[in-house]
Parts: sequence; structure tokens; C-alpha cells
Amino acid sequence: MRSILSWLILKIGRYRLVNEAPDEPVMVLVAAPHTSNWDFPLMLAMAWKAGLSPKWMGKKQMFVGPLAPLYRMMGGIAVDRESPGDLVADMADSAKSTSSLALVVPAEGTRSKGEYWKSGFYRIARDAEIPIALCYLDGPSRTGGFGPIIDPSTGVSSVMDQVRSFYADKGGVKPVNKTEPRLREEDAGS
Repeated sequence: MRSILSWLILKIGRYRLVNEAPDEPVMVLVAAPHTSNWDFPLMLAMAWKAGLSPKWMGKKQMFVGPLAPLYRMMGGIAVDRESPGDLVADMADSAKSTSSLALVVPAEGTRSKGEYWKSGFYRIARDAEIPIALCYLDGPSRTGGFGPIIDPSTGVSSVMDQVRSFYADKGGVKPVNKTEPRLREEDAGS
């Protein structure tokens, strides 16, 4: 069913997957640029086409109403952006206690252009001692795929330099809404 659905979504969106998913049993997948409502179905379709069964984080408002059970069945985890509480610690604990997990985190946190990315993806990976894998959508080329694997133990500056390098030429579905990769922690450290 997932292969048919992924084929259909990619066909409707006119996007194509250009490479294979990382061969990591447990990882945090950064989904960026996050610029439109199309990001969610396209990224999910690409993950399914690549053979992944991702768990993904979405705003709690998505999990209200008739689609909520479907979103949970598709791997959704509701996030209260106003009160995240122990979310990072809970996700890191889950990652440490499993042998298979692709946790998709939309690091920009919103589809609108912003000033900073959310640091949860980095903190989850660092605390769980698991790699960060980058994935993308690019509207101008109508492509999406997977990028490098990053070791979070190298530190926030090194991680974010690699993230910026990879996403420099990736525009998202609506490039005008792209938030450049930068964490508040980077500015706080300078």
C-alpha cells in the first residue's frame, strides 16, 4: 500500500527521488527546507519509496480531528511547540532503546521564512548518540533525496557548517520561504 501511495504522491507532485536512503539502523532525519504544505506528503512518499518506515514529528494541531488516527498510523508524533517539555529527552530515550528508527524532524519548525532553525534534531541525536541524516526537497529541480550522515559528537558548529553546506543549493518547494540553517545556540556561543 505504501509503495502505491508513494508512487501516486510523487507522480501528482511531479517530484522524483534521486538517491538511496542512508543505511543507518537508528538516525535522526532532518527534513528541510520546510517551505510548503506539500513538504509533508512528498517527504513521506520519498521515505517510503526508499524503504523507510519513518516516525515523524508534527505540530499537535495536525492530530486533532478525523485525520489524527491516520497520522498516528503513518508514524506521526504530536508536538506541542508552545510547551515542548521533555520532548528532546523522551525522543532521545526512545532512540537509545530501539534497534530501528528513522525519526524525521522538520528542523525549521514552520513553513514560513524564519530567523533560526529549531535545535531539537541536533540535541536528540547528540543525547541519543545517533547520526543525523539530511534529506531534502528542491522545487526548482523537482527532486528530493538524502544527503550526508553527520556525527553530532563533533559539536554544534561543525554540525551546522555541514548542514549549511548541504542545503546551500536546496530551495524547498517554495524557495522564498526557506529559512537558512542557523541555530540560536550558535549565536549564543559567539
